[in-house]
Amino acid sequence: MAESVARPLRLAVVGGGLSGLTAAYRLQELARQADRPVELTLFEASPQTGGIVGTIRRDGYLVDVGADSFITNKPAALRLCQRLGIEDRLATLDPRYRGALVLHEGRPVPVPDGFQLLSPSAFWPMVRTPLLSLWGKLRMGMELFVPPRRSSEDESLADFVRRRFGREALERLIQPLVGGIYTADPEKLSMQATLGRFVEMEQKYGSVIRGSRRQLKEQHADSDSSSTGARYGLFLGLKGGLQDLVDALTQAIQPSVQVRTGIRLTTAVEEPTGVRLENGATDGPWDGVVLAMMAHQAAALVERMDGDLAGALRSIEYASSAIVVSGHKLAEFREPPQAFGLVIPHREHRRILAVSFSSRKFADRAPEGGILLRTFIGGALQQHLFERSDEELLQIVREELQEIFGVSTQWAQVIRYANAMPQYHVGHLQRVARIEELAAQHPRLALTGNAYHGVGVPDVIQQAEDAADRLWRTVTAIKEDEEVLPRRRGGRGEEQAGDDLRGK
Repeated sequence: MAESVARPLRLAVVGGGLSGLTAAYRLQELARQADRPVELTLFEASPQTGGIVGTIRRDGYLVDVGADSFITNKPAALRLCQRLGIEDRLATLDPRYRGALVLHEGRPVPVPDGFQLLSPSAFWPMVRTPLLSLWGKLRMGMELFVPPRRSSEDESLADFVRRRFGREALERLIQPLVGGIYTADPEKLSMQATLGRFVEMEQKYGSVIRGSRRQLKEQHADSDSSSTGARYGLFLGLKGGLQDLVDALTQAIQPSVQVRTGIRLTTAVEEPTGVRLENGATDGPWDGVVLAMMAHQAAALVERMDGDLAGALRSIEYASSAIVVSGHKLAEFREPPQAFGLVIPHREHRRILAVSFSSRKFADRAPEGGILLRTFIGGALQQHLFERSDEELLQIVREELQEIFGVSTQWAQVIRYANAMPQYHVGHLQRVARIEELAAQHPRLALTGNAYHGVGVPDVIQQAEDAADRLWRTVTAIKEDEEVLPRRRGGRGEEQAGDDLRGK
């Protein structure tokens, strides 16, 4: 009996990006808490872990190649850093350069103070901004009197903003700000899946502006009455870039977790005793598997197991984008950037989506007299540009930065993310619900990644931990049943034998 209970659970995580590393770490935590032995293996197709999160060093610059910060009002990332013991590596944003710029008629203009992604929370900054015409400002203010929508069906960002704030606010301000986060087409982007809090404001307060102001007052009241969270600002990074988080996770799971890089699995096959993973050879069976990968990759893996689930996973579309990281002399800028970044409306007809001033956000990202930029290209509205060669992309960025800022480039490097940006189109929550319904029929399998419930670093971490928790609960329950059943069968067998001997 003791030997049966002590048999290690065999668990696998497929995908070694931030999702997979977090899932593996969480499974390790759960095993220790339950004092249950596990054999845990992480498979990663590329030569190293980290996925689209990582950091490189070049010519005295520290460059995050993916996300460079995370929000703290979603606590999962901060809590993970604390559990990993890297809280001392956290870096706050430089308060001297808070805010963002929007390109307007070829020149960078500050986003009005108090503007919260979709809605203004302050009056005078909106009155003074040159981003909107007099009519555009009046139309935006009229949002206070626009009745809330009666239908509960999902709608696109473009439809929501035009209905409540007008076309000008959408095209000149909101599209570039939201597009900088999701690299998405505003005519297709789901409000419920991405900006649901604004939908809730409309329904609860009858106005997004009214709701934004009410919530801002409540936040100020909470911060005044409690010191909780006062140590950190809304965004954090890490002193060595987000590679610090990847390295801490990788170190934390070793040596108890076997990390196998360069292994591209092709098929998952469900059997009565577990899940087999194949890549020419067979590996398994595994008591439980976490698929921490892009939805279309997961679809290919589960095709033989469940064609319906594979089809549902493929219903989530993806876009491609590239980041051109570059070093510049700060003295060459016409005006030194006094913000964290620049977003570019589609109506400006430029060939870039946004520019992040990375060394303005965090100290020690550029050498003395230098500035580090990260320029974004492609996305749903400019997919054709992603198909250009690296040299063509470099030339595009040089020309755009020269025209906008008057700055030349000391060095530049292209980083590509092909078919890697999930698109949360209208109806996304319904698609995800269908995926979860089908996946629930496979209790030894758990799905996670940025394709389902959020693309930010805290979203990804929270989803990975939730997936690990679900898998642990179901797999341990299955194993308990398997361990108890033979003993019950054995007892019934002895009783039946006794009855036979007594002639019953």
